[in-house]
Amino acid sequence: MSSCSSSLKNTVSVSNRSDQRGHNHLPPGEIHVIFGPMFAGKTTALLRRVNFESKLGRNVVMIKSNKDRRYAVDAVVTHDGTKFPCWSLPDLSSFKHRFSPDAFEKVDVIGIDEAQFFEDLYDFCCNAADIDGKIVIVAGLDGDYLRRKFGSVLDIIPIADTVTKLTARCELCGKRAFFTLRKIDEMQKELIGGANMYMPVCRQHYVNGKSIMVSVKKVLESHQMQV
Repeated sequence: MSSCSSSLKNTVSVSNRSDQRGHNHLPPGEIHVIFGPMFAGKTTALLRRVNFESKLGRNVVMIKSNKDRRYAVDAVVTHDGTKFPCWSLPDLSSFKHRFSPDAFEKVDVIGIDEAQFFEDLYDFCCNAADIDGKIVIVAGLDGDYLRRKFGSVLDIIPIADTVTKLTARCELCGKRAFFTLRKIDEMQKELIGGANMYMPVCRQHYVNGKSIMVSVKKVLESHQMQV
């Protein structure tokens, strides 16, 4: 074992002591946020960071929303097929209860994919990092197909140690894509899908694409009324 690892274990041991009031003094945790449009490589970046932490000898656990069943139920999967086993949960508050206190204490790093679907993201990250001393790595969409805030991903920026915004490639011109354009005429906010429903676009093609879709919708509605 390296002297660095030995020193770290000694620090954890001392920090876990309780004061006279019975409060635990854990080493401080961390929160790292990765966000951007669809197809920007957020899950790939998350898995890369999680694998790095695992190679350092830290115990890693991955979580994703049970709403996302596109590629696998019990694994986080990138668009190119890379997999990592995970807990598929309806909310984050139930995660800690799935472990015994001793088992949860041994968890060092918590990865969260598709974080925009978790309504309790802010409270979970606060408690995990500030109280439990965990390293939390979050990946998710910052905006929806209307370029409006999606879920609570943006809410945790003020409590994050690092924030990374990734970009994709515009499917129409190849420039940097900051936005996600929905290709089908559905209005609900949460509509889980892949390249069959969404594409990454630059600002110009987002604006043009929305205009074209509105025009097409009006033509179709007019045609249906005539019929």
